[in-house]
Amino acid sequence: MDNNFIVSARKYRPQTFESVVGQSHITTTLKNAIERGQLAHAYLFCGPRGVGKTTCARIFAKTINCLNPTAGGDACGECESCRSFNEGRSFSIHELDAASNNSVENIRDLTDQVRVPPQIGKYSVYIIDEVHMLSQAAFNAFLKTLEEPPQHAIFILATTEKHKIIPTILSRCQIYDFQRIRLEDTVEYLKTIATREGVAFDDESLHLIAIKSDGGMRDALSMFDKAVSFCGGKLEYKEVAATLNVLDYDTYFSVTRALYEGDYKAALNIFDEVLKKGFSGQTFASGLASHMRDLLMCKDPQTLPLLELSGSILARYKEQSSMCDVGFLFNAISLLGVLDGGFRTATNQRLHIELGLMKLSNLGQKKTFDVIAPSLPPLQKEQVSAAQPTTTQPVSAPAVKTTTAAPTASAPQRATPQEAPKAPESKAQPRVEVAAAPAATPQTASAKPQSESGAKAVKKLFGSSISDIISGRALDGEEEEKAIYYDPQTQQKINKNWEGFLERLTKEHPRLGNAMKSTKVSGHTLSITVSTDIIRDELLRNQPEITTLLSECCGVEGSIILDVEVRAEQDDSLPHRTMDKLHFLVEKNPELNTLIQDLGLDLQ
Repeated sequence: MDNNFIVSARKYRPQTFESVVGQSHITTTLKNAIERGQLAHAYLFCGPRGVGKTTCARIFAKTINCLNPTAGGDACGECESCRSFNEGRSFSIHELDAASNNSVENIRDLTDQVRVPPQIGKYSVYIIDEVHMLSQAAFNAFLKTLEEPPQHAIFILATTEKHKIIPTILSRCQIYDFQRIRLEDTVEYLKTIATREGVAFDDESLHLIAIKSDGGMRDALSMFDKAVSFCGGKLEYKEVAATLNVLDYDTYFSVTRALYEGDYKAALNIFDEVLKKGFSGQTFASGLASHMRDLLMCKDPQTLPLLELSGSILARYKEQSSMCDVGFLFNAISLLGVLDGGFRTATNQRLHIELGLMKLSNLGQKKTFDVIAPSLPPLQKEQVSAAQPTTTQPVSAPAVKTTTAAPTASAPQRATPQEAPKAPESKAQPRVEVAAAPAATPQTASAKPQSESGAKAVKKLFGSSISDIISGRALDGEEEEKAIYYDPQTQQKINKNWEGFLERLTKEHPRLGNAMKSTKVSGHTLSITVSTDIIRDELLRNQPEITTLLSECCGVEGSIILDVEVRAEQDDSLPHRTMDKLHFLVEKNPELNTLIQDLGLDLQ
């Protein structure tokens, strides 16, 4: 048992500017300033935690007080000033924690101490860490000293929250912004330390530690020590992932493969295993969204540099990315974003994620027409009788209904499904809706050919003509996203659970709930009539949340469409002018006229 163990973050703390990782723009500037003798009296080092702010401050303070600096501009490490600093007994370099010394009295003691010249070296350096923790009064007491300190005094302020420092302090300092350390630099530094410590490793293990550290070297070294304690002398990816409590790549690769193949059962089983390991559904969904994003970045050489991956992991991402189309990845990322946003408010959080996985598997199915046509619900008896079919060649295509929006004073009117649309007098753009149709609908021999406007509408909707749809050549490429998946019992499910959905929506969003009280349900389409453009815009803006909530309450699968129409309602029976309003009220309540006379009011 080694009683002299020192954690890696302290043992391998950089002692020279060259050994600082990932902050070359800072170290180069500081070295040049030292060589040219252009030292400011106050510096502000700001940036994320664990990226080297205090380390650079110490190296800077040690270097400017070194009695025999090297030719490269670094401290020699052998003079009295360097030895006293290394041994922690220097009276020329002072460190103050502003988190625990944030009062006016502490700052006054500091200003009194500043007057004392250094015993060894040229400068008295004061490193104030977490300076944003100083109180407002302490900041004000510090202003004068910070602006005009003695010739021998230099202040180095360090903070992770630059925005909390008052502008008068910022204007008196040279500001250096530290960056998050790049993933490649973190991995290379971990390799160096692992080699020195005699620890065997694989690239995936160090890569996982670097990702988990989120650009902080101190966090990366702490995780490295933890992984070594668990794994011993050899770091293996599976064990490191278990130690850091993160999901490994294999989980996301497996669930993505299952979703793209439309195998929702396998995806749900994988999700169940994730929950058994102690991970939350939100962690799983967030990680899956990041995985889909990385796959999307692999699609184009221009976005590939945005992917901080290397080695065998990058090869696996490229391989799976080549199997997934861009449309699937875009839709998956969008849906996972909606899932993440509604996770906290979901009553049944597990069902919330499982429903999202089933929707993703639906996106992953091949969207050629010959695949989706058999899944369309059969026509009801009323629809069959209205179609009046005769025995001829079958046509496997969805019925397309064209309705023309007739212009009105407020908003276009839409023909109901039971009424035949009338020919418009003015030129109006047709609106096309896909209605449920059977897989094979007989077509009469005497049926009229499709009208020109209907053919254009079909082509606009599907990106293909009817002949292409029937032959299976349609719905590929970008047009795949226009396909709508139908559940035969959708309308029944919505009607049955509508009151519960409306009650929950009204509770969470009263305006949206009131606006949807007059909704008409037709398959997957919700037709809503509102009185103002403001309400319509609010409904469309919150459409993802509304459809997600409807899916949860009603158990609906597939896309839900909101058809919002603005129709201003006016009651001509009500008066508009002031005097007309008065006469109207007097007729309603004759006692009001008596009150006016008693008070002697002249309202003419």
